[in-house]
Amino acid sequence: MLKLNKIYNYDCLTFLKKIDDESIDLAIIDPPYNILDVEWDKFKSHKDFLKFTYAWIDALLPKIKSTGSLYIFNTPFNSAFILQYLVNNKMYFQNWITWDKRDGFSASKKKYAAAQETILFFTKSSKYTFNANDIRIPYESTSRIEHAKKKGILKNGKRWFPNANGKLCTEVWHIASERHKTKINGKTIKQPHLTPKPLEMVERIVKASSKKNDIILDCFVGTGTTALAALRHQRNFICNDKDIEYKELATNKIKAYELNLKNITK
Repeated sequence: MLKLNKIYNYDCLTFLKKIDDESIDLAIIDPPYNILDVEWDKFKSHKDFLKFTYAWIDALLPKIKSTGSLYIFNTPFNSAFILQYLVNNKMYFQNWITWDKRDGFSASKKKYAAAQETILFFTKSSKYTFNANDIRIPYESTSRIEHAKKKGILKNGKRWFPNANGKLCTEVWHIASERHKTKINGKTIKQPHLTPKPLEMVERIVKASSKKNDIILDCFVGTGTTALAALRHQRNFICNDKDIEYKELATNKIKAYELNLKNITK
């Protein structure tokens, strides 16, 4: 088994071969989508893309514990193929999560503008970690909730009072993309990575589907968001990216966080 809490620089299949079977509590995977004009996301055909995707899935699944969970990001179209492949491999489907990125743009007038991505949530079995109360979100109807705090709301003959921490999280996530959140004077700026995922979103996954000291794996870690989310919530990580530039960016991000934490606790 590779050393924990470190970013590695292998191709994903080589990396996964070095991971012990049944050792991973949670895998968070943001793989190629086959939609960008860059080397790491470009395939000759959709068939070639699926061949690559199924290869890393086959390598990954044995590494996940019987009580473990798996989240995979992709386009809705690609996710339809991935979902069926996971079902055929006897994984347990839990949710098709729709990420409303709040920044979708499309010039097409022949179909609806693209403004979402998909996150597939599967587990290895029916026994798995899910901390629903740790990821509650604010109620939308604030005036109604304020009223309910005092007298409650009658539901099916019982009086219901709102939870102080908010409502249970749904499978539609309204979280602005990093591209949208980092605009300057209304203009998007170049990111270190073309497809960064918001830290708050990855943290939601970490909090929901793992416990303290669990091991979280990401074999396409990019600039290190999964590793950072794991550290911030007292989990272990083992992450990888085949691009040396991203591996170094992720490593530096982790070092900066650990240094800052050390200075705070002095």
